[in-house]
Amino acid sequence: MVIVTSTGRLKVQRLGEQVMRVVFTGRPVFGSDESLMVVGGNERSAPDVADSADQLVLSIPRLRLVIDKQFGAFTWTDETGRLLFREPHDRADTKVLEEIDVLRSVFSEDTVITTALGADGEKSVVGQTKQLVDRQAYSTKLRLEFSDGEALYGLGQHDEGVFNYRGHHEDLYQQNMKIVAPVLVSTRGYAIMWDSQALASFHDDQAGSYFWTEVDDEMDFYVIAGPELDDIVHHIRTLTGGAPMLPRWSLGYIQSKDRYENADELLDIVREYRRRDIPLDCIVQDWKHWPEGLWGQKSLDPDRYPDPTRLIEELHDLGAKLMVSIWPNMQNDGPNQAEFRAHGELLGDGSTYDAFDADARARYWKQVNEGYFSHGVDAFWADCTEPFEGDWKGIVKPEPWQRLLINAGELKKYLDPEHINAYSLLHSEGLYEGQRAAGNDKRVFLLTRSGFVGQQRYSAVTWSGDTSATWLALRRQISAGLNLCVTGTPYWTFDIGAYFVTPGPLWFWEGDFAEGSADLGYRELYVRWLQMGTFLPIFRSHGRDTPREPWRFGDVGDASYDTICAFIRLRYRLLPYLYSLSGWTTQRDYTPMRSLVFDFRHDPRVYDVDDEFMLGPSLLICPITEPMYFGPDSEPVQGRPTTRSVYLPSGCNWYDFWTSERFEGGQTIEVAASLETIPVFVRAGSLLPLGPAVQHTGEDVFGPLEVRIYPGADVTFDLYEDAGDGYGYENGEFSTMTLRWSELERTLIVDARTGSFPGMPATRAIIPIFIGEPTNNAPTSTDIALQIAYVGQELRTILR
Repeated sequence: MVIVTSTGRLKVQRLGEQVMRVVFTGRPVFGSDESLMVVGGNERSAPDVADSADQLVLSIPRLRLVIDKQFGAFTWTDETGRLLFREPHDRADTKVLEEIDVLRSVFSEDTVITTALGADGEKSVVGQTKQLVDRQAYSTKLRLEFSDGEALYGLGQHDEGVFNYRGHHEDLYQQNMKIVAPVLVSTRGYAIMWDSQALASFHDDQAGSYFWTEVDDEMDFYVIAGPELDDIVHHIRTLTGGAPMLPRWSLGYIQSKDRYENADELLDIVREYRRRDIPLDCIVQDWKHWPEGLWGQKSLDPDRYPDPTRLIEELHDLGAKLMVSIWPNMQNDGPNQAEFRAHGELLGDGSTYDAFDADARARYWKQVNEGYFSHGVDAFWADCTEPFEGDWKGIVKPEPWQRLLINAGELKKYLDPEHINAYSLLHSEGLYEGQRAAGNDKRVFLLTRSGFVGQQRYSAVTWSGDTSATWLALRRQISAGLNLCVTGTPYWTFDIGAYFVTPGPLWFWEGDFAEGSADLGYRELYVRWLQMGTFLPIFRSHGRDTPREPWRFGDVGDASYDTICAFIRLRYRLLPYLYSLSGWTTQRDYTPMRSLVFDFRHDPRVYDVDDEFMLGPSLLICPITEPMYFGPDSEPVQGRPTTRSVYLPSGCNWYDFWTSERFEGGQTIEVAASLETIPVFVRAGSLLPLGPAVQHTGEDVFGPLEVRIYPGADVTFDLYEDAGDGYGYENGEFSTMTLRWSELERTLIVDARTGSFPGMPATRAIIPIFIGEPTNNAPTSTDIALQIAYVGQELRTILR
């Protein structure tokens, strides 16, 4: 449907029953460039139209757009006419297109390029460059009006600690600890997604309520009707691509640090984990593993890693995988950099490869394959994918407006201003497509520091960047992750214990703990960070300034050490639950890490709860984000309670995971939170599948399945299983075992298994545990009264 107005041309398209797209341009024709964010295959058609004297109504089954003919203002409602949001109706400039010149930098052989050592290592730096007008485009602004009591989430991951964006503003540019996602999600049951990779900002403050982009060929956005957040995420992924399965081992514990120095150290660390019976699935080789002096060269230094193939074989024999850090920039004219230069595939700094060039992406993968993948490397950590450093220098943190100018300016110096936020998306595409072309035996697992909407289709996991070890930083991680996940990114994580631990010479290096892991205050913070990390989609420890292995925080009998080990072991018992969530993520666009609004949108009291989250449908996680025992320099803190306040959402009852005590929902309670535990609750009416104690995810994969039954409502849980690696699942090689609890009959039903896969066991041992009266400890296998054999046919077990 094309609508001609006094200020431009509007195109409105229907995409299914719940999504409409709006394109606005001042030109006589619409643009034809393919979207970097939205994938093909989404059928588009015209909405139904009702025309009257003063308004135009465009409708699809679940969404309605009413256009005021006088001002052209939009009002969006659901199919019943309930208001979702609207544009102001008292002005004609609700959709603004300001024509601008798009500038590009001019680089030549005379461009002066220097090398500087910064937070991200060696970087090529270009000073002032000549700029020319490349083309004309628009700066766009969409004015908005929201409802009283409405809450807004999304926009990506940002480090200011904002959860609900009502009354706030956010600048959208890529930088360490900032990930851009131009998506707003509302508690009124809708989302707006802008197809823009330019510098942008959202305002709901004294400047007004609007979304602005700096450089776009046209205004282009999608409105999605939920009403539930799961519906919204489903449609975001339908538009931008679904998330493939990650390998099962990616859900285990990942040990990293800045940095392991050689092959022997990697092996020694893994052997120590095995000696201590602490589970581990992956060890990470961080930067500077390349040949001395050849920054970013995609190969291991032959002096320190003389036989990469044998190293990885030995790690695999120990049940561990290897992830290697790779960088988009190269220095000192190594073979990789020279190859890119010879083909004209470097950006203007002469160092960073051009991820927007398909041939350059293919070349980058070729180098990764030759240096790592062909030797057996299992996963890649794509670091510094913003990919420029900007303002991470100096002792004084720039003001927010200065940070925007510095960082956006640095990006625009080398990248097209219309696409400065998309580098990581294209970089991930090249790695994913390269590895998929190399074979289907090993699933892609990418860890990236930057991201964008759609990056999930490339098996990319984002992490929050180089945080500092403070309690405030830990607290802010919760809202940062939740706001990213609501925009369609299913897998997010952080550096357990923070990256910077000690105070440093630069403004961003602001850890509180000069003595590192010897400081009792840092040990407490680390334990709390790891406890929260246990319940994230990806469980990974990393950082500098101090080692991160569990034995650096004490030994057997020390509270810190024992608690770290206990939570790592708990993570492995949760694997059947976690892997099922991954299966749902791929099969039905599920979101494992969930703000409370996903499941309790009916309860307005959860709209501003920014320190709790759901892991899947059953587990309510309540991290500890304040010290209870020690401050920096091992100074005891006085008068701190060892409890925390927890809000239990309404609409159901809740069980304390540790004691099985039952509580009514819709209330705030004080919960014990000594160092050894954090508050975790299970929704009444849940089935929680747990696996056996193992040392890695490849051990006893299909061992006895403990099913904890938390009564209170009928419930169904689809247990997803497959081979754990490879892409056979894309051809139907997976199984679903549906577990059902009948509250009335007090019966656990296991439906007949559907599907199959190579290696699927014919028989499974199932151990049902009915959670009834409170105990002092969480149920364990010692409470088992019944073990049943499941052979793939329906099985019914009555529990009284």
